[in-house]
Amino acid sequence: MRKIDPVKHEQKRRDILEAAGRCFAKDGFRGASISSICSEAKISAGHLYHYFASKEAIIEAMAATGLEHAEQRFNHLMKSDNPIEGLIAEIEQANSQSCNMQQHQIDMRAKKQLHVDMLAEAGRNPAMAEIVNKHSAKIRGMLATLLETAQKRGQIDQALDPDLAAAILLGAMEGVGNMTMRDPELDMKKKLEMLSTLIKRFLAPGSSKEK
Repeated sequence: MRKIDPVKHEQKRRDILEAAGRCFAKDGFRGASISSICSEAKISAGHLYHYFASKEAIIEAMAATGLEHAEQRFNHLMKSDNPIEGLIAEIEQANSQSCNMQQHQIDMRAKKQLHVDMLAEAGRNPAMAEIVNKHSAKIRGMLATLLETAQKRGQIDQALDPDLAAAILLGAMEGVGNMTMRDPELDMKKKLEMLSTLIKRFLAPGSSKEK
């Protein structure tokens, strides 16, 4: 039996995920076929199935990769003196990149289109629904932990429920991102500046009262 090179195996796996991502962004989850993904990745169907059993498995792997990156970012923020300021700084950094790099804007729009397509597919595909729900729960959990840490330091409103506040903030951030598709002409800089203001005011100490 031929010995598998783990480095080459992982690189090929990443190549397939990147190719699938381009196909999903272009044609949607349903529109992108295994054959089109294979063509984009320059491999045979048999070769692809050696790595992934289905399109859902590809999406699940993409979600897992996204979670790894998110966990790294949240861990970095947790180590900072003020994690909320760090979170807002990341939003502002994204603001700067989006305004100054046309290709970045195109890439972000493609990612948002794929995200919306996944949500639509989750409404009719139980396997996709499970992937989306698990991904959302883990991201919300990371943000809730970040908020709890900030509360213990007295940096944000202590009357807020961390889990619910995390869900609200994620909804706001996703909604603002999706506005790019609703209105491509909307000023990206002003949009993200207003999002930063919203987050600061929502989390500010004393912004709500305990009942």
